[in-house]
Amino acid sequence: AHRRMQTELQSAWDARLPDLPLANAYEALILASIIEKETALDSERPMIAGVFIERLRRGMRLQTDPTVIYGMRDRFDGNIRRADLRRDTPYNTYTRSGLPPTPIALPSLDSLRAATRPEVTGALFFVATGEPDGSHYFSKTLAEHDAAVKRYLKKLRERQ
Repeated sequence: AHRRMQTELQSAWDARLPDLPLANAYEALILASIIEKETALDSERPMIAGVFIERLRRGMRLQTDPTVIYGMRDRFDGNIRRADLRRDTPYNTYTRSGLPPTPIALPSLDSLRAATRPEVTGALFFVATGEPDGSHYFSKTLAEHDAAVKRYLKKLRERQ
Protein backbone atom coordinates (compact mmCIF):
# COMPACT_ATOMS: atom_id res chain seq x y z
CA ALA A 1 0.00 0.00 0.00
CA HIS A 2 2.84 2.39 0.85
CA ARG A 3 4.64 1.65 -2.39
CA ARG A 4 1.43 2.18 -4.39
CA MET A 5 0.83 5.49 -2.61
CA GLN A 6 4.36 6.63 -3.40
CA THR A 7 3.90 5.67 -7.06
CA GLU A 8 0.54 7.42 -7.39
CA LEU A 9 1.81 10.49 -5.52
CA GLN A 10 4.83 10.78 -7.79
CA SER A 11 2.65 10.34 -10.86
CA ALA A 12 0.26 13.07 -9.70
CA TRP A 13 3.19 15.35 -8.80
CA ASP A 14 4.81 14.81 -12.21
CA ALA A 15 1.50 15.77 -13.90
CA ARG A 16 0.90 18.83 -11.68
CA LEU A 17 -0.12 22.20 -13.00
CA PRO A 18 2.66 24.78 -13.14
CA ASP A 19 3.04 27.44 -10.45
CA LEU A 20 1.30 25.61 -7.62
CA PRO A 21 2.19 27.05 -4.20
CA LEU A 22 3.42 23.61 -3.11
CA ALA A 23 7.11 23.02 -2.55
CA ASN A 24 7.15 19.27 -3.15
CA ALA A 25 5.14 16.08 -3.49
CA TYR A 26 4.85 15.71 0.29
CA GLU A 27 3.03 19.04 0.50
CA ALA A 28 0.71 17.80 -2.25
CA LEU A 29 0.05 14.70 -0.13
CA ILE A 30 -0.80 16.88 2.88
CA LEU A 31 -3.19 18.97 0.79
CA ALA A 32 -4.75 15.84 -0.73
CA SER A 33 -5.42 14.48 2.76
CA ILE A 34 -7.33 17.65 3.66
CA ILE A 35 -9.32 17.50 0.42
CA GLU A 36 -10.17 13.87 1.21
CA LYS A 37 -11.70 14.81 4.55
CA GLU A 38 -13.62 17.82 3.19
CA THR A 39 -15.91 15.99 0.77
CA ALA A 40 -17.12 12.57 -0.19
CA LEU A 41 -17.98 13.82 -3.68
CA ASP A 42 -15.23 13.11 -6.18
CA SER A 43 -16.69 15.77 -8.48
CA GLU A 44 -16.03 18.47 -5.86
CA ARG A 45 -12.44 17.56 -5.05
CA PRO A 46 -10.83 19.74 -7.78
CA MET A 47 -12.94 22.76 -6.74
CA ILE A 48 -12.09 22.32 -3.07
CA ALA A 49 -8.44 22.01 -4.06
CA GLY A 50 -8.84 25.23 -6.04
CA VAL A 51 -10.12 27.07 -2.96
CA PHE A 52 -7.15 25.90 -0.90
CA ILE A 53 -4.64 26.69 -3.66
CA GLU A 54 -6.09 30.18 -4.05
CA ARG A 55 -5.92 30.71 -0.28
CA LEU A 56 -2.29 29.55 -0.18
CA ARG A 57 -1.41 31.87 -3.05
CA ARG A 58 -2.96 34.83 -1.23
CA GLY A 59 -1.36 33.99 2.10
CA MET A 60 -4.75 33.28 3.66
CA ARG A 61 -5.19 30.63 6.32
CA LEU A 62 -6.86 27.45 5.09
CA GLN A 63 -9.38 27.46 7.97
CA THR A 64 -10.50 23.89 7.44
CA ASP A 65 -12.34 21.98 10.16
CA PRO A 66 -10.83 18.54 9.47
CA THR A 67 -7.38 19.82 10.48
CA VAL A 68 -8.80 21.16 13.74
CA ILE A 69 -10.49 17.83 14.41
CA TYR A 70 -7.25 15.96 13.71
CA GLY A 71 -5.36 18.21 16.11
CA MET A 72 -7.98 17.69 18.83
CA ARG A 73 -7.30 13.95 18.86
CA ASP A 74 -9.37 12.25 21.60
CA ARG A 75 -10.97 15.54 22.70
CA PHE A 76 -13.18 15.58 19.60
CA ASP A 77 -16.72 14.55 20.58
CA GLY A 78 -18.39 15.13 17.23
CA ASN A 79 -18.80 18.88 17.71
CA ILE A 80 -16.37 21.73 17.03
CA ARG A 81 -16.76 24.75 19.28
CA ARG A 82 -15.38 28.26 18.86
CA ALA A 83 -12.86 27.50 21.60
CA ASP A 84 -11.61 24.55 19.52
CA LEU A 85 -11.09 26.85 16.53
CA ARG A 86 -9.03 29.20 18.72
CA ARG A 87 -7.00 26.49 20.51
CA ASP A 88 -3.62 26.40 18.81
CA THR A 89 -2.24 23.03 17.73
CA PRO A 90 0.24 22.31 14.92
CA TYR A 91 -2.78 21.18 12.86
CA ASN A 92 -5.13 24.11 13.50
CA THR A 93 -5.37 25.94 10.18
CA TYR A 94 -7.51 28.62 11.84
CA THR A 95 -4.58 29.68 14.05
CA ARG A 96 -1.68 28.80 11.73
CA SER A 97 -0.88 29.72 8.16
CA GLY A 98 0.05 27.23 5.48
CA LEU A 99 -0.32 23.50 5.52
CA PRO A 100 -0.27 21.36 8.67
CA PRO A 101 2.97 19.42 9.33
CA THR A 102 1.72 16.00 8.16
CA PRO A 103 -1.21 14.46 6.28
CA ILE A 104 -4.41 14.10 8.32
CA ALA A 105 -5.84 11.12 6.39
CA LEU A 106 -5.07 8.65 3.65
CA PRO A 107 -6.13 10.41 0.44
CA SER A 108 -7.79 8.79 -2.53
CA LEU A 109 -6.32 8.94 -6.00
CA ASP A 110 -8.96 11.56 -6.86
CA SER A 111 -7.76 13.76 -3.99
CA LEU A 112 -4.11 13.37 -5.06
CA ARG A 113 -5.01 14.40 -8.59
CA ALA A 114 -7.13 17.31 -7.34
CA ALA A 115 -4.29 18.62 -5.16
CA THR A 116 -1.95 18.69 -8.15
CA ARG A 117 -4.50 19.71 -10.81
CA PRO A 118 -6.96 21.94 -8.97
CA GLU A 119 -9.87 23.75 -10.55
CA VAL A 120 -9.09 27.35 -9.63
CA THR A 121 -12.27 29.38 -10.15
CA GLY A 122 -11.55 32.35 -7.89
CA ALA A 123 -13.67 30.86 -5.11
CA LEU A 124 -12.16 31.45 -1.67
CA PHE A 125 -14.84 29.80 0.46
CA PHE A 126 -17.10 26.78 0.57
CA VAL A 127 -19.77 25.51 2.93
CA ALA A 128 -22.10 22.54 2.94
CA THR A 129 -25.39 23.09 1.13
CA GLY A 130 -27.27 20.96 3.64
CA GLU A 131 -28.49 18.71 0.86
CA PRO A 132 -28.40 14.94 1.50
CA ASP A 133 -25.82 14.48 -1.28
CA GLY A 134 -23.12 16.17 0.83
CA SER A 135 -22.51 18.91 -1.73
CA HIS A 136 -21.01 22.33 -1.07
CA TYR A 137 -21.66 25.90 -2.16
CA PHE A 138 -18.58 27.77 -3.41
CA SER A 139 -18.20 31.55 -3.00
CA LYS A 140 -15.81 34.19 -4.28
CA THR A 141 -16.64 36.81 -1.65
CA LEU A 142 -17.10 36.77 2.11
CA ALA A 143 -20.58 38.30 1.76
CA GLU A 144 -21.62 35.51 -0.61
CA HIS A 145 -20.13 32.94 1.78
CA ASP A 146 -21.90 34.43 4.80
CA ALA A 147 -25.22 34.19 2.92
CA ALA A 148 -24.49 30.54 2.06
CA VAL A 149 -23.71 29.80 5.72
CA LYS A 150 -27.03 31.36 6.74
CA ARG A 151 -28.86 29.18 4.20
CA TYR A 152 -27.07 26.09 5.50
CA LEU A 153 -27.88 26.89 9.14
CA LYS A 154 -31.53 27.52 8.23
CA LYS A 155 -31.74 24.10 6.54
CA LEU A 156 -30.08 22.51 9.55
CA ARG A 157 -32.61 24.08 11.94
CA GLU A 158 -35.52 23.02 9.72
CA ARG A 159 -34.37 19.40 9.81
CA GLN A 160 -34.08 19.39 13.59
